[in-house]
Amino acid sequence: MKAFRKQLLIALTLLFFSCKTDPKVMLPYIDGYWEIQEVTLKDGSKKEYTFSNTIDYLEVSDSLKGFRKKLKPNLLGTFETSNDKEYILVSIENDSLHLNYTTPYATWKETVLKANDSELLIVNANKDMYLYKRYESIDINPEDFNK
Repeated sequence: MKAFRKQLLIALTLLFFSCKTDPKVMLPYIDGYWEIQEVTLKDGSKKEYTFSNTIDYLEVSDSLKGFRKKLKPNLLGTFETSNDKEYILVSIENDSLHLNYTTPYATWKETVLKANDSELLIVNANKDMYLYKRYESIDINPEDFNK
């Protein structure tokens, strides 16, 4: 019974978000630096991320094509990264905003449930929900350590 309630909650959440927002309204918010905050698995269990050493950078053009890269912030305020990219083709199907990914090794689709200035909520084919918050760099002032 408990598993049924969790699945019902996930289904209602998906229904609520998909009915509430016009997918085109979310498009401008996809671009940017995103830090994982929590993952809610299909079974309802959650994993919170108090710290992550990587962030996701997403960029989508007016042609609805773009990419996602994993970045690693460093103490200089810049990022370290590789040349690897996951290419994205954005589509709107059944009143939902989808991110269709392609790499040399795989293709997959995720659905954007919510996107605004501060949060990005995505569900994958396994029904796992990923909640991201907009990345904010940490400004370190060396003078603060000399006090």
